[in-house]
Amino acid sequence: MAEIAVLGSIHMDLMVKLSRIPAKGETVIGGSFQVSPGGKGANQAVAVSRLGGQVAMIGRVGSDFFGDMLVERLKSEKVDIRYVFRGEGDRTGVALILVDRRGNNVIAVASGADESCSKDDVESAREAISSAKVFLTQLEIPLATVEHAVSIAYRGEPLVVLNPAPARQLPKTLLEKVDVIVPNALEAYHLTGIRVHDVETAIKAGKRLLRRGVAYALVTLGRKGVVVVSEEETTHLRGVKVRSVDATGAGDTFCGALAFGLARKMKIHEAAELANNAAALATTKLGAQEAMPTLMELHNFMLSNGRARRLGRPLIQT
Repeated sequence: MAEIAVLGSIHMDLMVKLSRIPAKGETVIGGSFQVSPGGKGANQAVAVSRLGGQVAMIGRVGSDFFGDMLVERLKSEKVDIRYVFRGEGDRTGVALILVDRRGNNVIAVASGADESCSKDDVESAREAISSAKVFLTQLEIPLATVEHAVSIAYRGEPLVVLNPAPARQLPKTLLEKVDVIVPNALEAYHLTGIRVHDVETAIKAGKRLLRRGVAYALVTLGRKGVVVVSEEETTHLRGVKVRSVDATGAGDTFCGALAFGLARKMKIHEAAELANNAAALATTKLGAQEAMPTLMELHNFMLSNGRARRLGRPLIQT
């Protein structure tokens, strides 16, 4: 069985790169168009696989051309697709993404088959979830499906990692079963009511999440890095300076790399350091899955920026 099980969305990204994001009612001319595989679940599974992790994807696509492309892409990325289901008549989800010259983006999603991902699908993948070292999920599929899967993982072996995206409030009964939660500033605000704009407010939000039941809170701050909060300690890992061209898949790269590190028995701050660097490196290329680094690329990047020594072990044995 796979060491990491990922439950979540699988859809196609339709991206337009522009000089700037249009204002309400405005049209901006002169962009370039790109079609690429996406969905937070699929992205995070690919991020794991690119680093060499064994990963099973649990989710749904439609019985259409986009669905065919997405399944083939996951196969080509060496992701286990036994639990990628297809419903007759379902349409594959799509995300419409606008990216400006600085790498900032806005995203709108038509969920399609993602909305049909059900408890029955989770039951079909029960063994993959319960036997994994890490179970990773997000919120682009129905919450009831996520809750059911987390309950299975909670009673089994895996560390449960939740990326609470897109932003929404969550019940304490779910958070109490989560080992590691990974919100960005907006998601942390929706979960805690604390407006996160710097390290200090991120720490406050992280501590409030601990009081709601999670064991570790990793609040990501983009270029400012990530705050790791636990009962034992609080750590701020500073951002990694790169020339960013597209931040579309950075958060998913972070989550996939974090799961990879945790499955390799890294300590939480070591796995977060790995993820912090992987996410930064991913922003230097266009696209989501296309930009995700391999283990060798990440190893060389961390050597070049002097951060490899922050890991408790060599990333690649030489």
